[in-house]
Amino acid sequence: MVLPVSGKVPRLKRVALVAALVGLGVMAGAGNAMPGGRPTPSGQPVPRWLSLKSDEVRARQGPGLDYPILWEYRVPGLPVQVIAETAEWRKICDPEGAVAWVHRSVVSSRRSVFNASREEIAIHAGRSDTSPVRARLSPRSLVSLDACVDQWCEVRVRRLRGWLRQRAVFGAQDHALCNANRPAGTGRAER
Repeated sequence: MVLPVSGKVPRLKRVALVAALVGLGVMAGAGNAMPGGRPTPSGQPVPRWLSLKSDEVRARQGPGLDYPILWEYRVPGLPVQVIAETAEWRKICDPEGAVAWVHRSVVSSRRSVFNASREEIAIHAGRSDTSPVRARLSPRSLVSLDACVDQWCEVRVRRLRGWLRQRAVFGAQDHALCNANRPAGTGRAER
């Protein structure tokens, strides 16, 4: 948009300019909205990926300490997908497709991916199935995630870096894996 050199903008053009800027702001923040269109309290997009910080994370039925504990996660670094949130609590989807609430203090923005399958996943030297295999990610194992490019994710374990297919692991998908409207406690396999 080009403004007049004099710096004076007629009233109608000012109104149009303000409306355009507000519209751009709404469109820019569209990714930072929860299902239903409400803005997220954190200002971060939903869905998004986080990981559990410790080996004792309590999953609750609702967003508060007064809600019952459903189960406890015992895997530090486990990737979880935030599907809704309050100012202090995150509604998450885990690798088993279960939905629960956890406090924001027990999750980290450090990224990891999880091999939820029963098969090893090849970690390649490059972004190609024909590139040399550097290592294999064992079933039910975690690895740190750096970035995903063209359906491949760069991962690292200690000094080893390599690439694996984005669709092969839990924690790298671009879309919501669980419905945010599902009640907490659903989707988990019976124990």
